[in-house]
Amino acid sequence: MTAHKFCYQQLFTPPNLLTCFRFVAAPFLLGLAWHGYNQAFLWLLACSFLTDALDGFVARLTHQVTELGATLDSWADVMIYGVIVIGAWWLWPELVKQEYISVSLIVGSYLLPAVIGIAKFGSFTSYHTWTVKLAAVCVAAAIYLLFLFELALPFEITAFICVVAALEECAITLILPEKRSNISSLWAVWRSRAN
Repeated sequence: MTAHKFCYQQLFTPPNLLTCFRFVAAPFLLGLAWHGYNQAFLWLLACSFLTDALDGFVARLTHQVTELGATLDSWADVMIYGVIVIGAWWLWPELVKQEYISVSLIVGSYLLPAVIGIAKFGSFTSYHTWTVKLAAVCVAAAIYLLFLFELALPFEITAFICVVAALEECAITLILPEKRSNISSLWAVWRSRAN
């Protein structure tokens, strides 16, 4: 089997197809935001969040957890969160201005671990820690509470959770001697180093 064929077989697995939905959704989300379709934007974004929640679960369920899948998931997350920031700015500029500190903290919490990972390992890290998963769930919920009901407090609390998750990812990167993916927590890294 050639490496080319192997890569295609890895790409076209159920979990990776779920992840790839986000790559396909991103330009549509931008188009919806640009044209002012805020409800359609939120519905498609909900589908993107759902595929983000399901891809890892399906990968574990079908025993298809791969380095390619982890990398695709990280790239899809970066793309979707970038689209969220741009789309939110176009659709709800006043709310974004009002919450610019929380928005900046959340964006920074996605960028800083990526920059440190690239600086140390030459590529994105794909740890998928429990705190990152918690932060992703909180971001999804807080976005809808903010944009549908103008409830800012959950969004501000989420910014704090995202910062904690980012700091954990940065610490993991600094501790690891080589790149790894799918690490549950900083504690798990310490424990494995102790053993």
